[in-house]
Amino acid sequence: MPKEVFGSDFAFLPRSEILSFEEIYRLARVFHRLGVRKFRLTGGEPLLRAELPVLIEMLAALPDSEVALTTNGALLGQQAGALAAAGLNRVTVSLDAVDDVVFHRINDVRFPVEDVLQGIVAAVEMGLVPIKVNAVIKKGVNDDHLVELAEHFKGSPAILRFIEFMDVGNTNGWRMHDVVAGSEMVERIQAVHPLEPIEPNHPGEVAKRWRYKDGEGEIGIITSVTRPFCGDCTRARLSADGRLFTCLFAAKGVDVRALLRSGSGDDALTELVSSVWSRRRDRYSELRALATPNRRRVEMSYIGG
Repeated sequence: MPKEVFGSDFAFLPRSEILSFEEIYRLARVFHRLGVRKFRLTGGEPLLRAELPVLIEMLAALPDSEVALTTNGALLGQQAGALAAAGLNRVTVSLDAVDDVVFHRINDVRFPVEDVLQGIVAAVEMGLVPIKVNAVIKKGVNDDHLVELAEHFKGSPAILRFIEFMDVGNTNGWRMHDVVAGSEMVERIQAVHPLEPIEPNHPGEVAKRWRYKDGEGEIGIITSVTRPFCGDCTRARLSADGRLFTCLFAAKGVDVRALLRSGSGDDALTELVSSVWSRRRDRYSELRALATPNRRRVEMSYIGG
């Protein structure tokens, strides 16, 4: 959340407007009823939410469900044990550089990379594997550290995934000129460490998988700019204040909190969610070149990645 946008005078929502754990669980139960089995807690930074393991334990109790979490890793070392004990299955850590100078320039944070790396180690020790590390690559900012990143995690329990710089929201100053294509990322790594493509783990997987020919692990490439995958998207997003989004690049969401708090039963909630999903026509990444300039889009800090 960039300081020039979310400064000290930013007015955050009162707690009453944020969904309670019980409300989140009830909506998760509705999604589960409709066939959803994977639940991911993201943000913002989810580890800042008080008593988060309580929510994880609730979600993990849903039959055949998988609960994952995306974090910046700053607090992961402190909380990995409690998260695993609550039933968390997997962790994804956002880390755009392993060099402190570059890391701080990108993220405008005050904690060292070592805190994140120690958090990853703690998560692995707690059995939160396979752990994934997401790195957004931006030309002229961290693309010259791309191979360094790959080498840091090569042979480790972590799967590094490189993500093309995306125009999520309206505050990150996105330009097509700043995008490093996924194909170029593969070429750069391939020149040093030979790779070969491998099949996806499941339909709709967002990352194209490549493994090192020497057997020292794999990487993923997420190409939502140069090679969109809208047609395979299976993700819905629920904001902390109860709005349902069917696309990362959406301009607005559907209010489910009002129905949730109106006394309506689960059948009404199920009908609303099903109706929203069945009517979705989101194809922003495929139509990016035709999109209206400066079209408003929700910020990633609001609905997660």
